[in-house]
Amino acid sequence: MTRRAAIAAPNPSATQAGLHALGAGGNAVDGAIAAMITATATEPGIISPLAGAFINIWPAEGDPVVIDGNVEMPGRGADPARFGSGLIECVTTYGGGLTTYAGPGSVATPGMFAGMGLAHERFGAAPWGELLGVAAMITADGFQLSHTAASYFELVAHTIFAWDPTTRGIYTHDATAWAPGHLIRDDALVATLRQIGEEGAASVYTGDIAARIVADMDERGGLLTARDLAEYRPVVRTPLRTTLGAWDLSANPPPAIGGAVLTAMLRLLGDVKERVSPAHAARVMKDVLDLRLHRVDVADDLEVAGHELLETIASLGAVGLPTSQDTAHVSVVDSDGNACAITASSGYGSGMSVGGTGMLGNNALGEPELNRRGLHALAPGTRLASNMAPTTGRHRDGTVLSIGTPGADRITTALLQVLVHFCLHGETLQYAVDAPRLHVRHLDDGGVRIDFEESAELEEALTGLVGRSSGAVVPLHAHERRAMYFGGVGAALRTPEGELTAVADPRRDSATVVG
Repeated sequence: MTRRAAIAAPNPSATQAGLHALGAGGNAVDGAIAAMITATATEPGIISPLAGAFINIWPAEGDPVVIDGNVEMPGRGADPARFGSGLIECVTTYGGGLTTYAGPGSVATPGMFAGMGLAHERFGAAPWGELLGVAAMITADGFQLSHTAASYFELVAHTIFAWDPTTRGIYTHDATAWAPGHLIRDDALVATLRQIGEEGAASVYTGDIAARIVADMDERGGLLTARDLAEYRPVVRTPLRTTLGAWDLSANPPPAIGGAVLTAMLRLLGDVKERVSPAHAARVMKDVLDLRLHRVDVADDLEVAGHELLETIASLGAVGLPTSQDTAHVSVVDSDGNACAITASSGYGSGMSVGGTGMLGNNALGEPELNRRGLHALAPGTRLASNMAPTTGRHRDGTVLSIGTPGADRITTALLQVLVHFCLHGETLQYAVDAPRLHVRHLDDGGVRIDFEESAELEEALTGLVGRSSGAVVPLHAHERRAMYFGGVGAALRTPEGELTAVADPRRDSATVVG
C-alpha cells in the first residue's frame, strides 16, 4: 500500500519528485530526499547539489534524530599558499546590502549527499536510485527559472555567477539575469544525478565524481582535496527538545547555531501564559542574538559554545527578561506519522560549475557571517557554523509537524514567529506563515535595528522599543509586505485522524501537495 504524504517544497518539480518517491514505496524521508535533490537541481542560485544539509527525522515510532550533513572546512593536505586565496569579492544589494566571497576558494566540503545517504540507509524505504532517478528525469526535461531564483539572479548575475564561463553560459544571459520562466537545461547535471543514483552517495566522496571535483579544485586553486571528501562523515546527533504549549519540538543541536538559537528563543517564551506581543518577541530575539554574536560566533568550539548559550538562557529564565538567501527547505509528513524536515544551504553560491559535473559549488567559506573568526581561519575538518534549523514536532494529541525555512540569519526569527502563532496562540498554520514578520538585525557598524514587514500593528508595537543594554531606542526599518528577505517557511502537518495538510510561504515561489 502506497503511503500518502503532505509535502511543502520550493517548487512543483520538487513536490512531484516527493510524490514519485512515495509511489515507489517510500516514506516521508524518501519523499523529502527526492524533493530536496530535485530542488537543488531546479533552483539555481537558491541552492545547489554541493551543499550542506541538516535532516531532522521523527519516526512514527521512536525518538527524533538529526543527521548533520553540514559543510566542513577543507584543506587537508593542501598547499598552505592556497589558504586565503581563490576568493572573489562580490557586493550585492540583497537584504539592504552585503558583501560575500565567491570563487574556488569559497567552496567548503559538501555534506548533503553524505547526510542523505545515511538518512536513506537508516530510515528510507524506496530504492535510492528512484530518488535520484526522478530528479534526473525532471532536470532532463528542462526547468523554468522560478521567480525566486530570477529575483536573486537580478542581484548577482553580474558578480557571483559571471566569473565562471560555464556558469555564465547556462544560468545567465551574458552575465545578466534571465527572466522568470526561462527554460534551463544542463545535460552534465542530469548525467551526474543519474551516476549518483547508480553508484550511491559515496560516488561524490570517493568515486569518479569525487575525482573530477578534486581535479578541478586543484587546477583552479580551491582548498577542497581528495582527503577532505574521503574523510567526510555525516554525524547522527540527539536533537534539542523544547516544550511550547502542548507541543514537543525537536531542532538540530550544536555545533549548528540555528537550532540552538531557535531553541533558546523558544525556551524563553515557553512559560509565557499571555499572548506574545511583537515587542516581547523582539526583545527575546535581541537578547539571544546578542549572546550569539558575542559568545558563539567567535568561539573556538561551536558545539561547546552552543550548549553554553542554552545554559545561559536557562539561568536567565523567561521571567528575568523583559516581557539566508541561498537555502532551501522541504517538509514532509506521511500518513504513517513519520516526519522529515530537511534544510540545505549552499551559501550565496560560489558561482563555480565544478569538474564538468554540472553541480554548482557552495560558498560557505566566503560568508563572513559564518566565518566570524576570519575567512579560511578554521582547521580543516571543522564543521562550519550554520543558521539552518529544520524542526519536527508532536502535539500531546498526536498531531505531527514538520517545518523549516531558508533565510540565513532570519531562519530562527521567522520560525520563532510562526511557531508562536501556531503552537502558542492556536492560530491556523497558514495564518501563522502568512503573518507579517520582524527581525532584529546586527549591523556591520555595531548597531542594531529592527527590520519588519510593512504593518501598522507591528510598527505601532515596535516604535520606541528600548534596548536593555544600551538604553537607546532601537531604530526601525520597514520592508515591503511578504518580502523574500524574511524567509520562506514550508510546513507539513498530520492530525491524529490522519488528515494531511501542507502550507507554503507567499514570500517565495513554493509548492505544496497532498497525495
